[in-house]
Amino acid sequence: MAYQTTTVPTDVLSGFVADIFTAAGCEPAEGARIAHHLLSANLTGHDSHGVIRTPRYILWLREGKVKAGQTISVVHETPTQAILDGNYGFGQTIGPLAVDFGIAKARQAGMAAIGLRNSGHIGRIGDWAERAAEAGLISIHFVNVQAGELVAPFGGVDRRFSTNPICIGVPTDKGPIILDFATSLVAEGKVLVASNGGKPVPPGSLIGPSGELSADPRMLYGTIENTHVRDSARGEGALRTFGEHKGSGLAFMCELLAGCLTGGGTSGPIPGGKRGRIANGMLSIYLAPGSFGTSGFSDSVLDYARYVKASRPAETGGEVLIPGEPESRTRQERLKHGIPLQVETWAAICDTAHALGLSPPAIPAPNA
Repeated sequence: MAYQTTTVPTDVLSGFVADIFTAAGCEPAEGARIAHHLLSANLTGHDSHGVIRTPRYILWLREGKVKAGQTISVVHETPTQAILDGNYGFGQTIGPLAVDFGIAKARQAGMAAIGLRNSGHIGRIGDWAERAAEAGLISIHFVNVQAGELVAPFGGVDRRFSTNPICIGVPTDKGPIILDFATSLVAEGKVLVASNGGKPVPPGSLIGPSGELSADPRMLYGTIENTHVRDSARGEGALRTFGEHKGSGLAFMCELLAGCLTGGGTSGPIPGGKRGRIANGMLSIYLAPGSFGTSGFSDSVLDYARYVKASRPAETGGEVLIPGEPESRTRQERLKHGIPLQVETWAAICDTAHALGLSPPAIPAPNA
C-alpha cells in the first residue's frame, strides 16, 4: 500500500525539533539532546521512537507528566549495584546519565547492575546499548512502563503489560552488535505511525475485547479521523505479544525486573483504573569483557558473526543479517538522503511548533 511521505534533511529536522523543545521550556542543550536521540531512532529506521513522539512529549511537558532540566538521584548504592530515580525527567536526559553511572561502576568492578525508575519515556533502548558498547562494555536492558498498560498477555484480551523492550549490546572492534526489540508483536509507536498513514502493522497485531484479531489502529486509539490526537486510553483493544507465550513470558519478566526490582512499579494495577503519569523503569546489567579472564573476545564474536552470515539464503538474492545490520544500513541511507516522515506526522509536529510561536522550515513537497 502506497502512502505519502515528505523527506526532511537530517540537520533541518534536528534543528527544528530542538527549537520546539527549547520553546516549550527546555534549556537549549536539553532540547538539542532530545532532538538528537529522537532523530537517532529515525536514522536507524525505528520511526516509532523518533520525532513522531514530539507532540506527545510536549503535551506531557505541558501537563506536568514529564519535567525539563532533571537529573538522577541515587536511592541506593553498593560498589556494583545502584537504584537511580529519574525524577520524571526526559528519558533522553535521564538515560545517558543512568548509563554513564553503570559504565563507571563496571569499569571499576568488572560488572554492574543498575536499576532506574521514574524516567520519562526513555526512547530507543538501542541508544543506551550503543553508548555502553562505545565504552567497551556488554550491556543487557529490561524495560517496563509504570501505569502504561497496552499489551494483552497470551491467552487474554485485557491489557496487562506495556511493550516492554529487551536490548542486548555487544562491543566489537568493528562496531557494536545490538539486539533491540519490543516484547509486543509491534511497538506502540508503530501503531502510531500506521495511524498517521504510515506502514500498516501486520495482521493480528492487536486484539479486541471479544478476542477478535485486528491491524486497525483504532482498536488501540479509538476514533482517529480528523484529529492528530492519539490516546490509547480511548481504544478498547490491546496489542499482542510476539511469539505467543514466549513474548508474553518475556514481557512478564520485564515487569518483575524493571518494575518490581527497581521499586518504580509495574504497568498495573492502575490506582482507580485511570491512566495518569507514566514512567519507564529499566534494569541494566553491564559487563566488562576483559574482566572474565578470556582473550580475543572481539575476534571470537566477529568470527561467529561471519559464520552465521555465511548460511545459504533461504530465498534467491536473500541475505542472513545479524542484529543491528538493518539499522546500520538505514542510518547510512537516511544520513545521505534525509528522513522520510508521513504527511500526518509532519503536520502534527508543525501544529505543535505553531502553538509555541515557531514557523516550520520549508521542505520538499510530499511524494507517494
